[in-house]
Amino acid sequence: MSDDIDSFIQKFQEEMLKQARENYGDVFLQRCQQPLYRGIMEDADAASLLKGSCGDTIEIFLKFKNGFVTKALFQTDGCAPSIVCGSFAAELSIGKSPEELLDISAETIINAIGRLPQEVQHCAYLAAATVHSAVDKYMIKQISKDKETSTEEDEKTLNQKHEIRNNTQ
Repeated sequence: MSDDIDSFIQKFQEEMLKQARENYGDVFLQRCQQPLYRGIMEDADAASLLKGSCGDTIEIFLKFKNGFVTKALFQTDGCAPSIVCGSFAAELSIGKSPEELLDISAETIINAIGRLPQEVQHCAYLAAATVHSAVDKYMIKQISKDKETSTEEDEKTLNQKHEIRNNTQ
C-alpha cells in the first residue's frame, strides 16, 4: 500500500513539474528555485514598496555610485511569479543610470524570463513599476541635495560679498 502511495506522489510531482516547465519555462523554474538578488538593503540610496492589484507587494532597493546602480535587491511577499519578476527587475537594474532604469518595462522583464503566462503578467508590471518608483524617489533625493548644496554655496557667496563690502568701508 505504501509503495502505491509513494508511486502516485512521484508521478503527480513529475506531472506538475512537466506542466510548470511547459507553462513557465526552464528560466522561470530555475529562478523560482534559486532567486537571485533577494534581500533587504539597509543602506540603499533609494527603495520603493508597491502593492499590486493581486495583493502581492514587491520592494526594490537600489545603491548608486557615480550615477549608476551598483547593487539592487528585491523583497516580496508574493507568489512564484512575483519572486521571479522581482529577481529579474533587480538584475536588470544593475549597471543602469536613472534614465536607463525607466526603460525597464514589464515587457523587458518578461523577455528576460523567456515567457510568462498572461494571467500572471501583472507581476512583471508590478516589478517594473516598483523600479520606476524607486528611481523617482532617488531623483527627488538628488534634487533636494542639489538645492541644499546650491543654498549653501549662495550663502557662502553672500557672506564673502558681505565681508568684502565691510572691509572696503
